[in-house]
Parts: sequence; C-alpha cells; structure tokens
Amino acid sequence: MIRSPWLQSVALLGLLASGANAQTASPRAGSGKANSISERANPLVVPSTLPFQAPRFDQIADADYQPALEQGMAEQITEMRAIRVQRSAPTFQNTIEAMERSGRTLDRASQAFFGVAQANTNDTLDKTRSVMAPKMAQNNDAIYLDPQLFARVDTLYKQRDKLSLTPEQRQVLELYHSDFLHAGAQLNDADKTKLRALNTEISSATTAFQQQLLAATKAGALVVDDKAQLAGLSDAEIAAAAEGAKDRGMPGKYVLSLQNTTQQPALGSLTDRQTRAALFAKAWTRAEQGDANDTRTLIIKIARLRAEKAKLLGYPNYAAYSLYDQMAKTPEAAKRFMAQLVPATAAEQRREAAELQRTINASGASYPLTPADWDYNSEKVRKAKYDLDQNELKPYFEISRVLTDGVFFAAGQLYGVTFKERRDIPVYQTDVRVFTVYDKDGSELGLMYFDYWKRDNKAGGAWMSNFVGQSKLLGTKPIVYNVANFTKPAPGQPALITFDDVTTMFHEFGHALHGLFANQTYPLVSGTNTARDWVEFPSQFNEHWALDPKILANYAKDYRTGAPMPTTLVTKIKNAAKFNQGYELGELVAAATLDQDWHALPAGSTPTDVDAFEAAKLADMGLDTKDVPPRYRTSYFAHIWAGGYAAGYYAYLWTQMLDNDAYAWFMAHGGLTRANGQRFRDMILSKGHTEDYGPMFRTFYGKDPDIEPMLEDRGLTATATASK
Repeated sequence: MIRSPWLQSVALLGLLASGANAQTASPRAGSGKANSISERANPLVVPSTLPFQAPRFDQIADADYQPALEQGMAEQITEMRAIRVQRSAPTFQNTIEAMERSGRTLDRASQAFFGVAQANTNDTLDKTRSVMAPKMAQNNDAIYLDPQLFARVDTLYKQRDKLSLTPEQRQVLELYHSDFLHAGAQLNDADKTKLRALNTEISSATTAFQQQLLAATKAGALVVDDKAQLAGLSDAEIAAAAEGAKDRGMPGKYVLSLQNTTQQPALGSLTDRQTRAALFAKAWTRAEQGDANDTRTLIIKIARLRAEKAKLLGYPNYAAYSLYDQMAKTPEAAKRFMAQLVPATAAEQRREAAELQRTINASGASYPLTPADWDYNSEKVRKAKYDLDQNELKPYFEISRVLTDGVFFAAGQLYGVTFKERRDIPVYQTDVRVFTVYDKDGSELGLMYFDYWKRDNKAGGAWMSNFVGQSKLLGTKPIVYNVANFTKPAPGQPALITFDDVTTMFHEFGHALHGLFANQTYPLVSGTNTARDWVEFPSQFNEHWALDPKILANYAKDYRTGAPMPTTLVTKIKNAAKFNQGYELGELVAAATLDQDWHALPAGSTPTDVDAFEAAKLADMGLDTKDVPPRYRTSYFAHIWAGGYAAGYYAYLWTQMLDNDAYAWFMAHGGLTRANGQRFRDMILSKGHTEDYGPMFRTFYGKDPDIEPMLEDRGLTATATASK
C-alpha cells in the first residue's frame, strides 16, 4: 500500500496517514517530554544537514512538530500571497513554478511527522494530529479557494498552447488547473464558506476514526489463559504471544494481537475451534463494542459529509468526485471492471466452500463451515493436495536474508541497483534499519528505511512513503520508507516470517522502487504522486519476483544450515500458488464493492445503521460473502475512511490487471533480465505522473490492459473454473 502522509498539490499534501494512540518508548530526543522549543532551534524548520536531508530524529522532540507545522503553514500562505499580488503578468515560472517551490518547511515537518505518527505514535503525537487536522484542511482551502491565485493559473491554462512549455511543465499546469477546479475554485463565496466547513469537519472526523480504530484494534486482542487453547501454533508463535501478554502487564497469559484485516494469521493453525471462533469474533467486532472506540457513528458522519461535499462541487456522489483523475475515470468503469471478476470468483468460492465442508465432515466433525473455520480447513486441503505446510516454509524465510538476498537481489538483477546499510542516520525507533541505495553507475540514488515489526502504537497494515521527495527543481533525492506489521519473535528466537510476509516485502519494495526511480523536475508529478489505480501497479508487479527461480534460490535458505529450499518444496509452493483464489479474490472484490456502495450514496441518503447497510450490500454482490467476508469490514476499513482510498479500494484489483499484463509481457520477452528491467524503469517506474496513464501503459504493453492474464494468474479463467 502507498501511504503518502500528504497528497501533493501546491506543495501541500492532503492528510492520509492512519493513526495510532498507544504510547511506547522511543529513542527520539525528548520523546514524550514537554521540552520548550523556545530554548533551542526547532530542527524541523531548517533543512537537515544529514545526508539526503534525512530527518534529525536524534534532535526532534515530540513537542517540535506542532509549532513547525504551524510555522510551515504560515510561511506557505505568505509565499502564496506574494505570488497572487505580484503585478507581473502570470508566467509559468512566477506562478506555477513558484507554487512548486513553496511550503518547504511545511513539507519537511509534515513528512517527518506523519511518518512517525503512523508508525510510532504516542499521546503527544496523537494530540498534535487532532489539533492540526482541521488547520491543515483550512490551509489547503486558503490556497485552492483563493480567486486571485486561481485567476493566474486559469490565465496560463488558457494560454498553454502558446507558452512553449516542456511536456512535464504542460502536465503540471494542467494538473494544477484541474486540482483548483476540483477543490471548488469556481464556487461562489457562500458555497466556498460551506465547503470550508465541510473540509474542516471531514478532516477532524477522519482523524478521530484513525485514533479510535487503533485503540479498538489494540483492545480487541484475544487474551488466552491456557496454553492448550493455542494448540497448533508453533513454539515461536506461542512465545511471542506470551511476550505480548507480558508487555501488556499480564504475565502468564497469552495475547493474540489483531492485524488490520478480517482474517487473522493464527486462524490457519489453531486446532481449538472455540479459540478460532473467539479470535474471528474479536476481529469482526473490534470497532463495534458500543464504547468510546466504536467507529460506526463516525462512519455515518464521514459518509454524509463526503456526499454533501460532492453535491456542492457538482458531482452526483463522492465516488464520482473521487475518481475524476484516476485511470478508471468513473465509478461506472470501476464497477464494470469488478463485475467481470464476479462470475468466475463466485463459482470458485462455491467449489472451495463445498470442498472445505467435505473436509470437515470427513474429519468426523459435524459443524457447518464458518469464516472462522475457513483458513484452518483450507490449510488441511492445501496439505492434502500439495503436501504443503506453511510452518514447513518458515525456516527458509529469515527476514534479513529475505531482504538482502531476495528483495535487494531482485532489484539488482532487474535494475542494477545496490544497497549498503548505514548506522550513522538517526531513526525514530530502534528496530528501524537504513540503507543507501546506489544506482547502476554507482551514484547515490536515495535513502531507504525499513520498519517491519508490529507495535501496539503502529497503524495496521503495510505501506510505503517518503521522508523527502525527489525533485530536480528543489535539488532533492528521495528518502523512502517501508513499514509493515510482522510478528516480532521473542528474544532469542529467529526472525522467521511467512511466505505472505515475504510477498508483502516485495510488494512494498515495488512502491519504494517507484519512489527511488523518480526523475522529475516538479514535485507535483514526482515518483508515487500518481492515481490510486496506477500507484499499486509497480508494487503488485514486484511481487512476481518472490517466486522467480533465480531469486527464490538466492534467499530461501534454511536459517540453521544455510541449505537451499529443496526443489520438492519449491514445487509445492508453485503448485499451491493458485490455491484458495475464490477466497482471496472474493474478499478483495467484496471490500472494493462495499467501498463503492458507501461512496455512491447521494447527499441526503446516508443510512443510520452501518451494519444493516453493510449486510444488504453484501447480500447483493453475487458472491459467497457468508463464508468469504470482505477483507475489511465497514467499521475497520481504514483505507477508505482515513487512508486516502475512498471509492478507490478497487485500485488493488485494477492494478492486478495491469501488473499481470506487464508480467506476461516480461515472460514473453525473456523474463528476469536487465534489459527488460531497464525498459520497465524507463517507461513506468521513472515516469511519475508526467504522462497520462493510459498512453503510458499502452507504450509499454503494446495495447490496452486486458483482464485475461489476471484471471489466468489466479487459475480463474472460464476454462479453468469449468475443469475443476
């Protein structure tokens, strides 16, 4: 997932980061202390002197962020005022380029703040987030609703054919003009006042949702008293659960913390059905406990406010408003695309559910299949069909080796880049690792941070973003980070991960390559500042290399002996790759459709009962949502209520189509080669948003995207489904 803390436009980026609210120890200077910044210079208001302008986490105190953000906003408003009041006629340089140069303090402070606040928050940072969210929205409105600024942009837009602009400059100008219009620049004064109020309310509500959800997820963890209830888990997993309980002040107990998704990793191993049911129930109802962290009231509010905003701006609903600049363009196109997936997915779901029920019955049990039982019994089927035990794989996936000999090695084979760990760059948490990335010619390309282990004060899921964005105009190289939530081993235990975790590492590093290979002049179109249904394309494409024979052989080695994974086990993994696809695709389609349903509501039609609305929409999808619930339920769907994916969760599916098309092209042209990697870098990864997405993809692929390679990759073509 791409989780920019700000969406770039006018060098001001819109709030996206998911929140957290539990306090934890941090090595940051002054962390958790009420230091008075009047006693010293605020390290966020001046450029860092570290390599690549890396944030001075050794000097930044929690109390530094709010004053730096406020100073940054004030500076940017002053810079914008100077642009709009100048007497000179508008030119690209004195208007558009000047806006791109603005907001440097705000950008520096916000990138550092949201990077830390979503990965390692505490009470001080949570308070800062709550205070600043409405102020950020107001600052954004002060720029985009300024009639004099828009007049200058509009003048240039009307003259664009006569300005001798470079292709990138023309793209930047057209995007600015579109963003101003989309933000309400042409509204009358009364409607602008309404819009400002709506934006302020939305920002406050989404921030509250972020914080309530993290608290609900932490509180929703399953506490187990008896080790016997954890039968089926490995010794390392049980030790980690005991360590988690100890960290919460409950020695002698066991804690299974919740991940952000509906299904939980332990459900595939737990043999005690009551424990499975309890864990699933905890996940399903985490944010529906009727307490201070119940998110349903906020969801109704956010949905209502978004629908009202869309109507004010002339759109029939928020989905139409949100998708105006995406590759799909309209909600109707997104829905048509997903509708193509339903028949094969539903048929496979029915086949899988029947197979699992037969497995249950054959075991001598008599219970009906439920979502809490799916993973456990599908693992039985997987073992029976492919003789594959996920725990058998883990010894071959030691996280450091996966990173250096897998993720990095693949990048080197494709793109010629190399990596060197460094320990002179301060970090915001002791688990974080930092690497310099070198380009194929040995020059420094950028800096890369990795923060992989789950913490109670870290937002759920996995993501990539920047501490510093690439820009030739500003003379900056990218500083990129990957964050995940893998289960940290107990002290003394090896750092072993699942193959799903391996895939996540490759996925997030695909985003990182998109950011590291940025080669733009202007920040607005640099790197991953692209549409949601484009930005997931490089990351999902990069997942394919996790199973490439050359890459897998280089990293999949027994941590105890160094012996490579046996060929028989590799074969099992590949044979099982298309297993359970009715479930895996179905939970995504259900979640993406639910997202569209919420954001297709016109103003005045917001439901008052979240669960009833959800149940009705799930029943209408044509999928087996009883056995295969959505990957995210409405009440904990952070992507759409706080993570920047409102009406855009379909992007994960859309970009699977793109990534499978691209991988099919690779396989038809020699597979994993430097030449193919360089072509992909030149045509896709280094382009940012300097071109429109459709033409960019057609130039690489040779035609419009088609869905067949995606279905074939999952074994869900009409022929494949009929033959099972």
